[in-house]
Amino acid sequence: MVRHLVGMGDLSPSEVGKIIDLAIKLKVNPEKYYHLLDHKSLVMLFEKSSTRTRLSFEIGMTQLGGHAVNFTGSQLSVGKEDVADTARTISAYADILMARVYKHKTVEDLAKFASIPVINALSDLEHPCQALADIQTIKERKGWKGVKVAYVGDGNNVCNSLMLACAMVGLEFAAGTPKAYMPDAELIKKAEKYAHSSKSKLVFTNSAKEAVKDADVVYTDVWISMGEEHLKEQKMLEFGEFQVDEKLMAHARKDAVFMHCLPAKKGYEVTEGVIEGKNSAVFQQAENRMHAQKALMLFLLGK
Repeated sequence: MVRHLVGMGDLSPSEVGKIIDLAIKLKVNPEKYYHLLDHKSLVMLFEKSSTRTRLSFEIGMTQLGGHAVNFTGSQLSVGKEDVADTARTISAYADILMARVYKHKTVEDLAKFASIPVINALSDLEHPCQALADIQTIKERKGWKGVKVAYVGDGNNVCNSLMLACAMVGLEFAAGTPKAYMPDAELIKKAEKYAHSSKSKLVFTNSAKEAVKDADVVYTDVWISMGEEHLKEQKMLEFGEFQVDEKLMAHARKDAVFMHCLPAKKGYEVTEGVIEGKNSAVFQQAENRMHAQKALMLFLLGK
């Protein structure tokens, strides 16, 4: 059976743990895995551009012995022809497909009609590849036992997948967001089920300070995502109290790690002092995108 990663729920909690363990092994000893995907091809579909997503997937696939083909902008047939036809055509050529898209339904439809594994490299609902890299980073920095992760800001796609991933592996998760920007309601229900099984705790609040209190990890993302530029003035007013600055970090544990999926808008969602500080893990996260995605591709391809 072909496996996909459209959302975090496509993996079981135990599979998430295995992928992270493999990612850490790949990071420590990459040479051991250099030829596992010899002669395999990855197609990368980009409706939305990205520095980290393209580089981490393309270089990661090369390190595993495979080849990556990039399609973006005017090259894309998605939106010009039936998504089902795009998925079937790519399946005839390639071994695995990743897509970074605007609408979550696009990646759902690609997975529905593709006969090869499909990876969601970002949609408006979830960002599971980022969440895998995030919990790998947390494991490396803090472990997973008795650790509290606080997410502050917009309860967006990054927040949704991070929430699910934390609940799966037993990390306590607190989201501090404006009332109108909480995580997706249906995904909260899924996360609560995972948290019940893993015996972790979920907290949802409209107070940044309450979310961050005694946190081991403080995480934020941009307030204005790609395609939301028209909402800039509105969001700047609504998110002013949710900036991660030195005063907010003081409510977390003294050795709390700061995380951000990048790109960051310094002076908006986070101050330069925090993101450039000694406890910032943002570039460790960025590096771990490649390792986690290599592990994911090996998992989906049965390697």
